[in-house]
Amino acid sequence: MDTATFFVEGTANQFEHVLSLYPQALRIKAEAKTKKPEDLIKLDNWYQNELPGKIKSRGKDAHLNHEEICQIMKWKQTRGKTFPQLNYLIKVNTPRAVMAETKKAFKKLPNLGLALTALSNLKGVGTTMASALLAAAAPDKAPFMADECLKAIPAIEGIDYTAKEYLNFVAHIQQTVERLNSECSENTWNPHSVELALWTHYVANEFKPELLSSVPEPIKKPIISEQTNTDALINGIVIKTEVFITLLFQYSFIFVCLIYLYFIAVG
Repeated sequence: MDTATFFVEGTANQFEHVLSLYPQALRIKAEAKTKKPEDLIKLDNWYQNELPGKIKSRGKDAHLNHEEICQIMKWKQTRGKTFPQLNYLIKVNTPRAVMAETKKAFKKLPNLGLALTALSNLKGVGTTMASALLAAAAPDKAPFMADECLKAIPAIEGIDYTAKEYLNFVAHIQQTVERLNSECSENTWNPHSVELALWTHYVANEFKPELLSSVPEPIKKPIISEQTNTDALINGIVIKTEVFITLLFQYSFIFVCLIYLYFIAVG
């Protein structure tokens, strides 16, 4: 199954399995891209597991500080394409500007369009970088705009790093989120987790396809047809009618007996 098919047709159990392969896919990508793969693995653990909690702990004043935004840029470029000038530009922002603009952006959520506009006031922050900041702050609303994910979605032709294209990307990811959650008893999936599973599949398929040989067969909920629902409704009505008639007969019999006894008593 190629990644495009996986995105469109993959079931919740298949996405869950692929997501569990993320650490392996990340190591494969790190070893292929850098001489020090452990650096990316450590940085990714910080971005995925530590940073969101730090942002959330700041409550209503959630924001990023200067050191964090520089680290996110390092993560983004180490994991994806590298543009050395962006490392310089992101450092030019003052700590006050970083705190103010990220706080303003996070307050705009869940409106991703307004949040992107606020973040664009920071130097070196384009749409892709902005999506990385938003995914860290609100993984339940914003996926990271990774090239691998853009390439994997059939409805997206080419790569266009614009706010419009990001919102289009989010819409496609959200459709898959809703599809997968409809197969689960709880809302297990969010935009960021779907994006991570998609990234994992793409990277594994590109560098080590045999890693995907363990993906299980799809498990889907049985589809209840409209006819089945109609039959169940009719059967329910029939049963209720039969019970009503039985009770009516019993009460009628008791009523007749009472009237008979009454006439005997007064006669």
